[in-house]
Amino acid sequence: MRCNDMKRISIRKLADYGLYFALSIWALIVAFPIYWIVATSFKPDRDWFAWPPVYWSEEPTLNNYAVVWADHKEEYEGGTQYSHSMQKPWKALRNSLFISVISTFFAVGFGTILAYGVSRYQILSEGRMFQLLMLRMVPPIVIVAPLSLYYSTLHLLETITGLVIIYSIKTLPYSVWMIKSFIDELPLEIEQAAMILGASRLRTLWEIVFPLVRSGIVATFLFILILTWSEYLLALILSKTEVATLPVELSKYEGSVEGRVYGRQAALAVGVTLPLIAIGIFIRKHLARGFSFGMVKR
Repeated sequence: MRCNDMKRISIRKLADYGLYFALSIWALIVAFPIYWIVATSFKPDRDWFAWPPVYWSEEPTLNNYAVVWADHKEEYEGGTQYSHSMQKPWKALRNSLFISVISTFFAVGFGTILAYGVSRYQILSEGRMFQLLMLRMVPPIVIVAPLSLYYSTLHLLETITGLVIIYSIKTLPYSVWMIKSFIDELPLEIEQAAMILGASRLRTLWEIVFPLVRSGIVATFLFILILTWSEYLLALILSKTEVATLPVELSKYEGSVEGRVYGRQAALAVGVTLPLIAIGIFIRKHLARGFSFGMVKR
């Protein structure tokens, strides 16, 4: 009997070690591209195409950041020119920040109201909810051609308003689906008790329901913010010059007059990801609560 117990313990430990090893390999696979982007952003020009690859430059430099983010000129064999032949990314950064935040507010705001109606009043059946989610799964390339014509008629091409509208509509199904799952976990008896004590439906929503699912709403907000922040195709087709976003601006380096400027791309990519990392750190407690909401069954 004791021998069998020891065998089970050994097998369990072996399984744990195997799991830890697999997770470690997975973490390395996920982390390496991030490390490579950061390392490339500090490499001088000669290290971009070096073989064997230079994993960390012996002479790290901030020149890539200066060229991309500051009004800095650089000398080339063909003369003096801006490394970035397009606009500086500050305008694209402002566009991305404004469009992403506003469209996310609209999607989460309307999504919260719709999610409550679906959860408590069944204004949509489960089948309709699935169909609503399926709208988000339609490839954007399918709708860009008719959408471009429609936007051209309404004079919404090359406008922030046009991108805010399409981003809000595109992410609304995710917002409804996610927030509904958080509201479903909230006991209906809590709302009934509040209304018995004299609270109106609106006051119950504002002072009881929304605060209790706040972490879930914050988690949904960040999830949708990431989707809108990194969206590329619709921004490229509907607005790529006057109202260019950071993903579109980043792609322009592929066709720049200097060729493939990987160091500049990496420096801009770091700038693209830093705001999301900062937001995630700032609201990490809400994220942990939001994504674990409802895991402990009553």
